Amino acid sequence: MRVAICEDSALFREGMTRLLAEAGYQVVTAVDDADKLLASVAANPPDVAILDIRLPPTHTDEGLRAALTLRRRHPEVGVLVLSQYVRVSYAVELLEGGVEGIGYLLKDRVSDLAEFAAAIRRVGSGGSALDPVVVERLVSRHSQPDDPLSRLTGRERDVLRLMAEGRTNLAISERLAIAERTVEKHCTSIFGKLGLTAGPHDHRRVLAVLRYLNA
Repeated sequence: MRVAICEDSALFREGMTRLLAEAGYQVVTAVDDADKLLASVAANPPDVAILDIRLPPTHTDEGLRAALTLRRRHPEVGVLVLSQYVRVSYAVELLEGGVEGIGYLLKDRVSDLAEFAAAIRRVGSGGSALDPVVVERLVSRHSQPDDPLSRLTGRERDVLRLMAEGRTNLAISERLAIAERTVEKHCTSIFGKLGLTAGPHDHRRVLAVLRYLNA
């Protein structure tokens, strides 16, 4: 899988480049500002672009703006943004176009190479990779007493939370220490309680995640 990196900290950028190379990824470019990243992606699109939310010159939201531009200009490229902290408004803006091929992780996750590499694979394959802290903040922001989500059991919410992070049924079963068949039953129950009926043109898993994140 081909990866482009945009990070203004030379030390962090070099460290991430080496870690990903060791994990088997091909780092096609590693730059320090959003304009360079956009030019590189336009000339040689990677499978995934990884970028910090805070980039020069103001170190506020240049990375977020670049991520939104990439989503608009190159929808085939997965986008994974990194941040030192969670800002709910940024997450909502990033997810407004859907959760396919998108990721939002705290930088602390990079230290766990296996977890980070798995997140990149999910994003590059059209899935999502949302930090558990991001998911919790989004859920608490939109939780309302009359929301259909309130009808879910605690275990169903656990399953849906992991689904929102981009986990497969197998990964969810391993994380919760339950059988994969049990996860499937929970998913069916979740779809029913959220009023998501099966149809040839609808992906109930994606619709459930969107409902969960209120995107």
